[in-house]
Amino acid sequence: MIQKLTESEIAKNLEQLEGWSYQNGFITKSYRFKDFKDAFSIMARIAFECEANNHHPNWENVYNSLTVRLNTHDVDGITENDFNLAKAIEEITKTA
Repeated sequence: MIQKLTESEIAKNLEQLEGWSYQNGFITKSYRFKDFKDAFSIMARIAFECEANNHHPNWENVYNSLTVRLNTHDVDGITENDFNLAKAIEEITKTA
């Protein structure tokens, strides 16, 4: 079973992710893109990564902005899966 990370483990993992923070039980980051088409294109690429890993974000898109919030619903907290997905999202957004 996946284990929920402690607050100190979360803080340590966040040090490796630029711009991500821990808020209200989620690790979160907001992105801005050139326009809606670019934002939606990145969301589609992230969606394929999420499906491949059976791990899905809470997210919000308004025009060229995207806010991603991750936690593991099964444990009601943050796990390594959340950080793995955050790292994958960072790789995907580097190409935008």
